[in-house]
Amino acid sequence: MKIPTFVLASASPARRRLLENAGIQAVICPSEFDEGQIQMRDANKLVQVLAEGKAEAVAKFLLANSHPQIPNPKSCLVLGCDSILLIDGEIHGKPKDAEEAISRWQKMRGKVGELYTGHALIDTRFDDFGEARSRSIIRCQVTKVHFAEVTSRQIVAYVATGEPLACAGCFALEGKGGLFVEKIEGCHTNVIGLSLPLLRQMLTEMGYDVADFWQS
Repeated sequence: MKIPTFVLASASPARRRLLENAGIQAVICPSEFDEGQIQMRDANKLVQVLAEGKAEAVAKFLLANSHPQIPNPKSCLVLGCDSILLIDGEIHGKPKDAEEAISRWQKMRGKVGELYTGHALIDTRFDDFGEARSRSIIRCQVTKVHFAEVTSRQIVAYVATGEPLACAGCFALEGKGGLFVEKIEGCHTNVIGLSLPLLRQMLTEMGYDVADFWQS
């Protein structure tokens, strides 16, 4: 079976690097999906709906438009992801500015948060976006993050680097933010942007062997 083109429906450099390091070369095609239209209090459902919306938006775009890196849009695997952090029962996405990021960290320090990442995988060879959605898989992975008792000076200095402003959890585990994380319970790549073990399981469920993507 010919391996389809793997498409990442995200502009996230962290997600792209995770895939590259895992041997999967992905075509980057950011979604224009409007996340603001989705309002839910259930973190698990929220990230899955957002991930599905992103993946569907890109899949539909590819099927209707040409792309220089995708010779056959009807032979693609489109991965959409979305992450949020749950602290004290409150859902947090990317902070809108430095002030919010500082306030967020003042609440996060010394606590345990739950990082939810929704994953939606669509196979364009089978998915017609009608009632029969046999080749779409949507999952969620949750990881517990234990934050250190960082000082106010460290919080201000960290936010000043700009790193937390680009992250749903207001920190980058693979960057400077990793200094402020005491412990991870669960999948660590999930905290970075996507769960590689979960992706492998989803590919297997779709009938693909992840090792085949190393040669594509």
